[in-house]
Amino acid sequence: MFKRFTIALTFASLLATGGAQAAGGEGYVKDHAFSFEGPFGSYDQDQLRRGLKIYTEVCSSCHGMKFVPIRSLGDEGGPHLSKEEVRVYASDYIEVWDQNLNEGEGDYRAAVPADHFPKSGNANAPDLSLMAKARAGFHGPAGTGINQLVKGMGGSEYILSLLTSYTGEEKTSAGVTLYENTAYPGGWISMGAPLEDEYVEFEDGYPNDLQHLAEDISAFLMWTAEPKLNDRKRAGAVGVLILGFLTLLLYFANKALWRPIKYRKD
Repeated sequence: MFKRFTIALTFASLLATGGAQAAGGEGYVKDHAFSFEGPFGSYDQDQLRRGLKIYTEVCSSCHGMKFVPIRSLGDEGGPHLSKEEVRVYASDYIEVWDQNLNEGEGDYRAAVPADHFPKSGNANAPDLSLMAKARAGFHGPAGTGINQLVKGMGGSEYILSLLTSYTGEEKTSAGVTLYENTAYPGGWISMGAPLEDEYVEFEDGYPNDLQHLAEDISAFLMWTAEPKLNDRKRAGAVGVLILGFLTLLLYFANKALWRPIKYRKD
């Protein structure tokens, strides 16, 4: 009885954590120089478009992005598809549930730009909308958070490392097949390797080895999690310039106000 309870509890824990075995420490996450990093970094439009293609052809079979409106694919700073491209993408690749169809019983229909991406089709597949912000790739040292200050949170690096760190080893635990992954906390994950070399073809002939595919989808998921990153950085740069100018004005105003007192002759 106790053994069956332990197995059931272990299986429930696997589902709750996305299929990882609880044993082991943090996985190894390698730093990567993405174009959007740093105070002046920005998204690479072509990379985001490739990432969208990878998501559509591979990831969308299990994972949803319910917090991402389809119309945002046309936003400047993102994939920046034309209005017609967004409309065609929505109608050709996405179906949404409409409760008003079929005399109120509901039915699926082709999506329109005003709709959101569907939610995950697999109950155990986490939604990817905010995944790059929900995961931290860098920690410490010793709980200080210095790595995050220097390298950033590392959500996109975590996704990149996860997709490229499968060793090919498998095992079964509590009836669940687990795959060894050196980037995943605990070292074992229930999701098999979703990408491999030449899994997706690009019309422009861009390299489609595993490393490049993983980089593209990681950048795309960073955009879905923070679509206004470019605007935020521009606003921040303007704010810093304004504050710097005001600082100079205050400095010279202070000098002018105190000069008669400082240099007066008693």
